[in-house]
Amino acid sequence: MQAQEQRATGSKILEAASKLFAERGFSNVSVRDICRETGTTPPVIYYYFGSKKGLFDAVARKQISMTDFIAKLAEVAEVRDPRKGLESFIASYLSSFPEHSFDAGLYMRDSATLDKNSAAMVSDDLERIRTMAAGLVERCASKGYFRKTDPDMAAEALLGMLNRVIFQHIHFAKTSDRDVYGRFVTDFFLRAMK
Repeated sequence: MQAQEQRATGSKILEAASKLFAERGFSNVSVRDICRETGTTPPVIYYYFGSKKGLFDAVARKQISMTDFIAKLAEVAEVRDPRKGLESFIASYLSSFPEHSFDAGLYMRDSATLDKNSAAMVSDDLERIRTMAAGLVERCASKGYFRKTDPDMAAEALLGMLNRVIFQHIHFAKTSDRDVYGRFVTDFFLRAMK
């Protein structure tokens, strides 16, 4: 019973800290702010996380997990027809990108940075996505949908187009119709690769 209570308390602190860091940034949130939000005391925060920085690192590790997103992309990319896989990859990328993973408040310049482990996790996740996209390009070329090209460079170009709309939305609150953009990118990329 005590272990369950400890996990619940730790989760409650993580959730509140995540919200506060995202709203105000690392430098503008105190341990006391988190305590007020969770009904705890500073020693409880220090017991679970060691320090405010330790708590931030835990929040960042929790936020940057893109496992479900990558699994969904892998599922749609593995269909028999690579052209359909590419179309589904683009649609899923734009409709399912885990925006909370890149909450701007967590990464405000001059207030906080990712620790080495968290940065490595993000890099590994993004590399898995790039590898999937390159694999789709290769499969499309082998079926004759695309001309022979460097699949890595083509994947970079595709992801660049997709990331632009995602990051404009996340960081600058630009609204765009992702379905329309997805259809445009799909059509543009398929034509460019012929």
